[in-house]
Amino acid sequence: MTDDRETGATLDPKYDAAGLITAVATHAATGEVLMVAHMNADALAATLGSGEATFWSRSRNRLWKKGETSGHVLRVVEARIDCDQDAVWLRVEPQGPACHTGEPSCFYRRIEGGRLVREA
Repeated sequence: MTDDRETGATLDPKYDAAGLITAVATHAATGEVLMVAHMNADALAATLGSGEATFWSRSRNRLWKKGETSGHVLRVVEARIDCDQDAVWLRVEPQGPACHTGEPSCFYRRIEGGRLVREA
């Protein structure tokens, strides 16, 4: 069964009980997954309005524009929302590393045999 949220043209995000939706950022040119974060309504509005990724930081308990201190902003090329509008996909052009560790992506380790192996 579908409804207007799933098939219509109206942006109507379905936030969870904490008022958040998951946001995935991928590199617009390569498709590499750069990071996963959360957005509330204000973060989504700020992202769509400015063209630069803004998230809700659960650890800081406030809005957080990616790169606000490092300068490593994520410029949004395209924003999409999934079928039931509870997850956002941002295709971005990163202006530096996406990860706070200095790695290009937050997903710089793979799981092998129960251990974490750093990409070469």
